[in-house]
Amino acid sequence: MGFGINSELIDSRSEVILCSGSSHAENILMVLNAYRRSGTFTDVVLWVDGCEFPCHRATLCASSPFFHAMFCGSFQESKQNKVKLEGISRKAMEHLLDFLYEGKLNLDKENVESVFQAAHQLVVSDLSTACLNLLEKNVGPANCLGLIKLADLYSLGPLQDECQNLLMHNFEEVSKHQEFLSLPVARVLELLTCESLQVPEEVRVESALRWVHHQPVDRKHHLKELLEQMRLPLLDPAFFSGTLEADELVLDCRDCRPLLQEARRYRVYGREVSSPRTRPRRSSGSAEMMVVIGGCLKNRFSRLSLMEMLNPLTGDWISSVALPGYPKSDFAACELQNNIYISGGQLNSADVWRFMSHINQWVRVRGLCQGRWRHKMVSLRGKLYVVGGYNGRERLSAVECYNPHENTWTSVCDLLLAVSWAAAVACDGKLYSISGAVSDHTNTDKVQCYDPVTNRWTYVTSCPFSQRSLSAVSLNGSIYVTGGLLNELFCYTPSTDVWTSVAVLPIKLACLGLLERSAD
Repeated sequence: MGFGINSELIDSRSEVILCSGSSHAENILMVLNAYRRSGTFTDVVLWVDGCEFPCHRATLCASSPFFHAMFCGSFQESKQNKVKLEGISRKAMEHLLDFLYEGKLNLDKENVESVFQAAHQLVVSDLSTACLNLLEKNVGPANCLGLIKLADLYSLGPLQDECQNLLMHNFEEVSKHQEFLSLPVARVLELLTCESLQVPEEVRVESALRWVHHQPVDRKHHLKELLEQMRLPLLDPAFFSGTLEADELVLDCRDCRPLLQEARRYRVYGREVSSPRTRPRRSSGSAEMMVVIGGCLKNRFSRLSLMEMLNPLTGDWISSVALPGYPKSDFAACELQNNIYISGGQLNSADVWRFMSHINQWVRVRGLCQGRWRHKMVSLRGKLYVVGGYNGRERLSAVECYNPHENTWTSVCDLLLAVSWAAAVACDGKLYSISGAVSDHTNTDKVQCYDPVTNRWTYVTSCPFSQRSLSAVSLNGSIYVTGGLLNELFCYTPSTDVWTSVAVLPIKLACLGLLERSAD
């Protein structure tokens, strides 16, 4: 029995029959790649990294706009049988050609960066996108520095942001890997001085030491260059003595000794030692604060026990704990070793309190030998000095010195002239008492200078004013004075013993506060 077709059932119109083979295209690509590898039917040779790659122009042009422009345009390469490509490694070219011919490629952590660079250069978009996706998935402490460089080179914004974020928040881990240890010193400095790094200063110093110790012979001469950018005075004391001072390369570095000495002096003298290294980094969570203590309302009778702090970086005022005891007026205040001290006050108080900044609490310390108010208190060489004042009957010439380590007050040489409401300030290792009141209605223009080494007061050039309720501050080896309803800011330079007027004030003020602030 046979089979047949009824001719009446056949449409006279021609039919289009779709014949599909799922592996047909893939088989052709595999054969083409085999032809490439054997040099069969190839018509151009790519010269890459000292190696020849015979290829088919048609396949290259169909796979890459770069090759299409090269071989189908008017470039000289369109007529050449051998074309040299720069900036691509041999291995990367092998991987890229496998993808162009077969449409697939096994990417891994070892080849992805070099393949991406080749794909980006030769405009193979599908492959470069696949590489970029893999790179973004595998960002980590061990490779983020290299990927930041890659992202910057090829303007890969999202990849750069991801790597930068990891670096800022995981720098301690990043600094332990080979990428960091292999960086040039300029890049290490750039990272260690970055204000956005979310790490303690101790981690920055440890990272610098680790980098130097990785190649000590070649890098030890960079120690000073690195450490002078660190906030050594602000390091944890245990870390400073147990890690930094114990490091053999640091001990052998003569140029590092002044930096270590500065840090030691800061621990004793506090803000008397001033340099870029004594200013906290913004990322540290610490900041130099302007502190306002006490005062009175406009009626001049209602005394305040408030303490408020201004963060100059943010402009925010922060309320702190109130002054201890009853509200006082005409007390003195100053800072020593990052703590605030207040002493005396009306009426004839001998109380002294210390605000311990690390626990946000006032504690009472040893009181003055003699109660007083309208006096001044100054920190000098790690100690406090209380100068002059009033006891309700007479102006005082008595000067007292406080040792914070022993919690004791001792009397030192008296002022040459008893004054109250004077300006007082430390500058270049000496203490200055400037102008002030000598009686209820009389002021003086005398300037008295105290040398703690000789325990003697001497007169220096008188100031060009006679006032009370003054304030003074030391900056860069000079003393600046105003207040007392003066309309000018005056400057005294101890090295030349000369007074000058440096500015006119927009308004006359008295009983004001005056302070110096480190430049940002």
